[in-house]
Amino acid sequence: MVAMSIRDEVRDAPAYVFRTWPHRVKLDQNEAPEDLAPALRERVLARLREVDWHRYPELRAHTVAQAIAARDGWDRAGVVVAPGSNVLIQALVIAAGLGRRVLTVAPTFAVYASQARLLGVELTEVPLLAGGFGLDVEAMTRELRRGPGVLFLADPAAPTGNRLDDDAVADVLEAASRHDWTAVIDEAYWPYAGRHRLDEIRDRPDRLALRTFSKADALGGVRLGYALAHPDTAQQVGKVLLPFDVSALQAAVAEVVLGDPEAASARERRIETARRERERVRAALAAHPEVTVYPSVTNFVLFRVPDAQAVHQAFLDEGILVRRQDHLPGLAGCLRVTVGSEADDDAFLAAVPTALPAGRQADAREVARG
Repeated sequence: MVAMSIRDEVRDAPAYVFRTWPHRVKLDQNEAPEDLAPALRERVLARLREVDWHRYPELRAHTVAQAIAARDGWDRAGVVVAPGSNVLIQALVIAAGLGRRVLTVAPTFAVYASQARLLGVELTEVPLLAGGFGLDVEAMTRELRRGPGVLFLADPAAPTGNRLDDDAVADVLEAASRHDWTAVIDEAYWPYAGRHRLDEIRDRPDRLALRTFSKADALGGVRLGYALAHPDTAQQVGKVLLPFDVSALQAAVAEVVLGDPEAASARERRIETARRERERVRAALAAHPEVTVYPSVTNFVLFRVPDAQAVHQAFLDEGILVRRQDHLPGLAGCLRVTVGSEADDDAFLAAVPTALPAGRQADAREVARG
């Protein structure tokens, strides 16, 4: 029995559930396929040994924010660091949406909607356009007229993997500005696309970008994210975050990684490998007669199969863990596979003929390599 004092919005909301299965190849959470290099890990561990564990950390991870500002070409006063970009999503719903509205699209990253529901904020999810997962500018503009509130757009989009159309984004952002919305562009996957939207955000108090260390920086287990915003907006968002929320241990890891030239080079190699492997995986899946593969500029590939449940289980039987997406609006029959290492992707592609026995039975790896 749930205590009656718990808010209805919390009692009515489903718990966030993530299920995993036994596997030999893990391709379900869009993580980097390998950990930091051993030498860099040793430098991180050495830095951790210098940390005063009995002291509180910096109030707002100022040293990490300074390093981020230098890397991303941003005003230090506009960088907000948090223990994961999920925390910043929650903070933005509180700061700009509470008592107002949250607007996003569907399908998209689930945390936007879940935080709106948990906090009792009016939520609108505009379906992406069929056929290409584009923005329905007319529908979104109509909703923005009913503002104000906070708008969340993931670009590159997740879980679909496409980059949103520039003109469509510009139109939506302009409409959001006219009607007093705070517009948030979630750029978790921007390194794999090679393009970002900071020029559309810079010097705009009503717009900000979210970024993460969990993907290209290979620090998913550390839980760090950040916002790039106008300094005035950053100050307001910082009020919502709990003080001392980034631990000294998290900050130490980020400080080493951000200040290490070898780490920067490894990051670039990681991104290039992901781009190359993404195209190999896409080409191989596209060669199968029963698979529809969608364009991707991320480190994952969305694809549609005749029976998502059966194919997911067939991959599991081969020890390959991918992610079902068929429960999401507009994604019936869809699975998502993270782009892994060459060996991981070989294992995935070798399992395709078994998981999807039909028509051509050519070895998918050879099809892709040509």
